[in-house]
Amino acid sequence: MPIPVLCRSPPQLICSSAPKEKALITEDLIDSYEDESDTDDPLDPFFAEGLITNVIRTEKSGKEGTVFCCEAGASTGYDLLAVKLYRPRQQRNFKNDAVYRAGRPILNGHDARAVRKKTEWGREYAFAVWIGHEFATLQALKELGADVPTPLKQTSNAILMEFIGDRESAAPMLSQVRLEPAEARRVFERLLFNIEQMLAHNYVHGDLSAYNVLYWDGKATMIDFPQTVDPRLNTHAFDLFSRDVDRVCRYFSRYGILSDPARIARYHWGRFLRSEL
Repeated sequence: MPIPVLCRSPPQLICSSAPKEKALITEDLIDSYEDESDTDDPLDPFFAEGLITNVIRTEKSGKEGTVFCCEAGASTGYDLLAVKLYRPRQQRNFKNDAVYRAGRPILNGHDARAVRKKTEWGREYAFAVWIGHEFATLQALKELGADVPTPLKQTSNAILMEFIGDRESAAPMLSQVRLEPAEARRVFERLLFNIEQMLAHNYVHGDLSAYNVLYWDGKATMIDFPQTVDPRLNTHAFDLFSRDVDRVCRYFSRYGILSDPARIARYHWGRFLRSEL
């Protein structure tokens, strides 16, 4: 059967002008943390810069943290913004962190040893890099034109980004909506296109499913990127990529969209290895 992907030049996704290489994730991701003063309220830095003016409501609380819907400051150009506040390191519920961290270089020997030995500093360092990695990934993917929220600012334990939804409610997860058949086909192909283009620029989401895709005004937006891996460096990347493809294909099979996820994954991975994407 033919590979059921893709509109080759869909609108609004930049494929040719973005660089193929990206900066490696190193200790420079946490440089900005050293200048932050301690605060009782982790949202204070965003208030202090006028980026948000009010917290409207708590949207959700999950394994990574809590998301708040906030009034945006006039300077941002938005009406609403989201703050993703990470849970303290001790309260997180991530599973198999090492699978996702594999291949992320730590250039400072002291920090690398601390992470390997799981010392107190090593755990704090790994937590900081985890947050910095999501922010850097969102920035890079947005520049590529991928369907992700626009990131605005990062602190040591939070990310300020575009809010998907309106004043009454946040965008539902894709798993919570029912699409018309034609719309389901369009969203399916668009998600597969995003997955392909992420791989072409050395990103694998690593945990993609209908539970971390938002759907609003006819558009699907991918979220939750702290675990994203570099397929050039992470030895688990093909398995993670295959799982992303499989989850998306299996979800859309409920709409009668037939596909062969294993074949799709092998096809695009082969093109990636041959530098054909």
